[in-house]
Amino acid sequence: MNYIDKLVSQLLKKPLSIEEFNQILENGDTFFNNVDLEKELIISNGLPLFFGKNDVFLKTTNTNIKDQVFCIVDIETNAGNAKDGQIIEIGAIKLKNGKVLESYQSLVTAKSIPLKVQEITGITPDMLINAPSLKDVLEEFKIFLEDDVFVAHNIDFDYKFISDSFKKYDLGKLLNRKLCTIQLAKGTIESKRYGLSYLKDTLNIDVQNHHRAYDDALTTVEVFKKSLDKLTTDVINTEDLIKFSRTAQSKEIKC
Repeated sequence: MNYIDKLVSQLLKKPLSIEEFNQILENGDTFFNNVDLEKELIISNGLPLFFGKNDVFLKTTNTNIKDQVFCIVDIETNAGNAKDGQIIEIGAIKLKNGKVLESYQSLVTAKSIPLKVQEITGITPDMLINAPSLKDVLEEFKIFLEDDVFVAHNIDFDYKFISDSFKKYDLGKLLNRKLCTIQLAKGTIESKRYGLSYLKDTLNIDVQNHHRAYDDALTTVEVFKKSLDKLTTDVINTEDLIKFSRTAQSKEIKC
């Protein structure tokens, strides 16, 4: 267990004293030897910490769902991982209490796009000629994301790809709390399948395009909102929701 995992594990149970917090950092395999610098690093990487006078809290443990800002994210890429390829489009929407606060979207310049990716997304090399660089887009997105909860449909792909891309350009990595709408939908929505396009049809979500980052983020927003409407009353704060999504049983219809 690395020190971040240990830190989060402890903070999920209870707040830590400043002394306990510092001790975990001092004994961990940290980037900086200085505790204060390491603290600023993990905050800048999105871990939602709150420092009281004597204690350190994980914000998401006592933030009501209606007061939490969720950042719903989708990316299109030209390969299956950040080592072999890159992001070619990103779309993100900030949501709080069912209302959109702000959004971010951008194409990204790339040297090549495989024909299969062009066919699926409709994104062609000509569309990317005047697009900003990946580093510029990642820097903008990191500022946009802040320490909000990162939400995506198939979280493992989007979260890891973006985090690996951050590391590739020396922009840190993702430490934001995360939530997968596939997992959440399985515990709240009855469906034969839980792919985004299938849920879009099942739930009559009126978003025209598919496999474009911003439009898929819009669809994910609607899936997320419908899932929240069907939560049980014991799911109150953000960490309750994250835990519920990870342990939810599928409501898949047996045919």
